[in-house]
Amino acid sequence: MTNEARATLMIDDSRVRVTRFDFEPGAQTGWHRHGMDYVITAVTDCHMRLEQPGGVVTETVVPAGTSYRRDCGVEHNVINAGSATMSFVEVELK
Repeated sequence: MTNEARATLMIDDSRVRVTRFDFEPGAQTGWHRHGMDYVITAVTDCHMRLEQPGGVVTETVVPAGTSYRRDCGVEHNVINAGSATMSFVEVELK
């Protein structure tokens, strides 16, 4: 069985969906495609391994307190590649 990240829905209204994701080491989101533009804000330092279509795998560190945005249509699997729990908040723009 896959060690999945825990998703906690915080807000879901007519304008945004806000979800907190918590990953134990090795946990992952599973493959998904984003249906909306979104912004991620790291709660902890996030050591991410990103599996992308075509077998592309990248690793990045998103420091706690920083943010990035992506457009609708991004497809990937996000994995905690670090040795500590990682957490971020995702805000999807409706």
